[in-house]
Amino acid sequence: MLTPTGLQAAPITFNTALAVGKGEYVLREQFITIQSGHDPSSLRRDRNEKTAVTALGYGLTGKWALFATLPYRNIDLDLDIGSQAINRQSSGFGDLSLFARYTAYQHDAPGKTLRIAPFAGLKTPTGDHRKKDRYGLLPPSVQNGTGSWDPFGGIVLTYQTLQYQFDGQVSYRINTEADDFEAGDVARLDGSLQYRLYPRNLSGGTPGFLYGVLEMNLVHQDKNRFRGHSDPDSGGTRLFLTPGIQYVTRRWILEAAVQLPMIQDLNGKALENDYILRSGFRFNF
Repeated sequence: MLTPTGLQAAPITFNTALAVGKGEYVLREQFITIQSGHDPSSLRRDRNEKTAVTALGYGLTGKWALFATLPYRNIDLDLDIGSQAINRQSSGFGDLSLFARYTAYQHDAPGKTLRIAPFAGLKTPTGDHRKKDRYGLLPPSVQNGTGSWDPFGGIVLTYQTLQYQFDGQVSYRINTEADDFEAGDVARLDGSLQYRLYPRNLSGGTPGFLYGVLEMNLVHQDKNRFRGHSDPDSGGTRLFLTPGIQYVTRRWILEAAVQLPMIQDLNGKALENDYILRSGFRFNF
């Protein structure tokens, strides 16, 4: 088993298979900025979203953990229609996601551990999805919620040693219809390597640990549908390379990362991402 240093690095863009202690809580706050301004259409769309995501995990048993995540979203979309510049925006709480994770396999050895944990959950329609402005009903990309009940699930693997940790995840979310609109289903393949940069040698008097993080995120989304018809300018495949950094102590983690798009094979005139910034903290209690 791992020596009792209390250090546990973790992926920044997805979950880990490491257990939440029985009867303990993990609080995570993450601040995300998504900038999308490369528009192949004539609308000159520029979309910026700033989101604060609050996540709370609870160790129900040594193998079962329960999680809830709730985002607060601020979305701003600029575009040109004809010769008129238009701004559409909204802010408010988004959709609440609830899921459970089960440690199906665990193998511990001196200085290392391997965990495999499937998870499943449901995104609930708690966010406002019928907001309007002076131009009428906001488009789905500017709404804070979706109005739909969307099940999701997957499996995550974690291999942790005293020097480094690797996490991998496969997941899928089924997006259902609401208000005649159905977002495309989302499939993801994620990987993360966290490597201890400092201190180089472990000692009992070290208060914290600095990790370098490198992640890969492959995301494929099917085309959206409106009133039963497929939107040719939606969906596609994106590949992100995500460098980051973490400072890890026994009870809390500080972290930051930037997701850089390496490949964006999108359909039609779908809006491309410029970058995604992530920063935040975690606290165990």
